[in-house]
Amino acid sequence: MPSTPHLPVAPPASGFHSPDRPRWEDYARCVHCGLCLNACPTFRVLGEEMDSPRGRIYQIAQADAGRLPLEGAMQLHLDRCLDCRACETACPSGVEYGKILEAARAELESQRPRPAWVRWLRRHAFGQVMPSPGWLRFYARWLWLYQRSGMQSLARASGLLRSLGLAGAESLAPAISNRFFYSAWGRPFPAFGSQRAQVGMLAGCIQNVAFAGMNRATLRVLQHNGCAVTIPAAQTCCGALHVHAGRRDEARRLARQNIAAFEALPCDAIISNSAGCGAALKEYPELLAGDPAWQARAAAFAARLRDVTEFLAELGLRPEGLQPLALTVTYQDPCHLAHGQGIRAAPRQLLEAIPQLRLRELPRSDQCCGSAGIYNLLQPGIAGRLLDDRMEAFDSTGADLLVTANPGCMLQLQAGLRRHRRNARVLHVVELLDQAYTHSNSPCF
Repeated sequence: MPSTPHLPVAPPASGFHSPDRPRWEDYARCVHCGLCLNACPTFRVLGEEMDSPRGRIYQIAQADAGRLPLEGAMQLHLDRCLDCRACETACPSGVEYGKILEAARAELESQRPRPAWVRWLRRHAFGQVMPSPGWLRFYARWLWLYQRSGMQSLARASGLLRSLGLAGAESLAPAISNRFFYSAWGRPFPAFGSQRAQVGMLAGCIQNVAFAGMNRATLRVLQHNGCAVTIPAAQTCCGALHVHAGRRDEARRLARQNIAAFEALPCDAIISNSAGCGAALKEYPELLAGDPAWQARAAAFAARLRDVTEFLAELGLRPEGLQPLALTVTYQDPCHLAHGQGIRAAPRQLLEAIPQLRLRELPRSDQCCGSAGIYNLLQPGIAGRLLDDRMEAFDSTGADLLVTANPGCMLQLQAGLRRHRRNARVLHVVELLDQAYTHSNSPCF
């Protein structure tokens, strides 16, 4: 009778030093079966074992044992990961790969040297701009001027952006909203008709200046479905990009601020309309696991957190005022909604509730589009190949609209449609619902 396999013994000494380092008990659950390989976007593109989940886990284990340096090849392979969590869906052993990867990136962040200008840029972007409405307004106004004054058209037509190597990054810049969403912060909004629920709404960071219309659509759809909505003024950035970049201490500060902003709010749910943000917000208990003063508060916060599609599907859409939309649409699953939060049916259920709307399933709809936070800026080659696959899949549906549920995915997919010269639009699920309701053209504030 064959002997029962045992986990390897823990390494006697570790090459990791930070308190956020990867834990042996987490990565030792990987049995190297290889079922994650086909689910992994970078493995499908590059065909390299070290660019697969089990390959990266192997490298992390070797570094933990002190047999592999953190810099060089290992850093390259970890940087290439999109953190899409598709491998977690495929894994029969329940390996929490995202947790392992983010811990490894935190370890790298604590040890790897960076040039002074890179340290300043990262500190300014992550530590000052993203958590600060003031800084976001400042940069957004300059970008709005660039986009609306004709400078953008001139820069694109002149070839200046191409000569500076900025054409790809500039094409991904969001269109800045004419009216920022900050005017809604700190204000209560009553339900339309009889009240069914009281909710708090997370407005995000960049969403307030670049996706203000999407935030307003979210607010209106919630109101139409009987929700009284409060948007606390003390909230801040969710910290998702900080966690992905290995800057966990900054993410913890943001998490504490958000928890404090919402915990005294009498509400049935806390609503996020961004899949990436929602995944990070639901993982606050893990982020604050070593903080006894905040761990229970983080768990209570996460227990109330709902993606807007998840919440509306649970609540049930009010049919009153839901007008027909004679459109053919297809839906792209955001990775951090389908794989990170396990939410797939809810967005489709909401779309199918719109009269006359035809929903056509997108081939391989849960494969990453290549956005992954700022991945499309840092790894444009791999991101572009993933995006081309999504455009090919979209063409096969014959749909008029490409619908998703994450702002970052919306930017990436819209850039793909422009690049492939497709006359189609990308909308968030709530934006399409907002169009279907009769009050959609009425400002909510």
